Amino acid sequence: MHYICPLCAAPLVLQGNSWGCLASHSFDCAKEGYVNLLPVQKKNSKDPGDNRQMMFARREFLNAGHYQALSDRVNELALAHAPEAGSLLDIGCGEGYYSQRLFDSIKRHHACRLQGLDISKSAIKYAAKRYPESSFCVASAYDMPFAAQSFDLAIRIYAPSKLEEVSRVLAKEGILITVSPGPWHHFALKKLIYPEPRLHPETTAELAGFDCLHQERLRWQLTLIEPQDIAHFLEMTPYAWKLTAEQKINLTQQGLSCELDFQIEVHRVKCV
Repeated sequence: MHYICPLCAAPLVLQGNSWGCLASHSFDCAKEGYVNLLPVQKKNSKDPGDNRQMMFARREFLNAGHYQALSDRVNELALAHAPEAGSLLDIGCGEGYYSQRLFDSIKRHHACRLQGLDISKSAIKYAAKRYPESSFCVASAYDMPFAAQSFDLAIRIYAPSKLEEVSRVLAKEGILITVSPGPWHHFALKKLIYPEPRLHPETTAELAGFDCLHQERLRWQLTLIEPQDIAHFLEMTPYAWKLTAEQKINLTQQGLSCELDFQIEVHRVKCV
């Protein structure tokens, strides 16, 4: 991996169990295999990113396969629009569920390497331990510790980031696949919370510095019966803290049916 120093932007070189630059900045690899490239002075809190409880809920929910259709579609689009991609990046990779499934899909066709990045140390720790074939680092998507033009393909699923940074780390004509909530996403939950629930806005599919190659909506009705699955789903959504304890208990006991609506876009870095 071509890391750059998050303090001085000089190239990092792996020596033993540490990444270091010529300015003597050093970053140790954790026993799980990841490296923390988020300096203390660049943190906005003591433990940024999703907390451990939310991370655990999302991990269990995704591992149960409830969002596999989304992962499968992202992988299909990756193979269609970046069939020769050898270097892959998952921005905001979380626990690595989408990362590893993308890696497995691409490597069936040719050799590749995958880098996952997330600001949550808990999530990266789990991802690195479970998926040792890939590389993972703790870092900000707004200041990514990668050399310019390092990746042929990047995926960004629900992850905020700085568009200029994404463009910088992608190769010429590199491909970016984004996933964001569609208008009806989780509307059943919104109806429980808000007197007048609003639809999510539709994206314009226009990103500065990119050409939009494809846009689609992926929709299905999620039906959950098992109390544990329902509890994990509720805990991982941004609405978890707005639902009352009584509402959560009722949903867990009665079952849950909820709209899933994903906006998926494929962009390519513009030729200059």
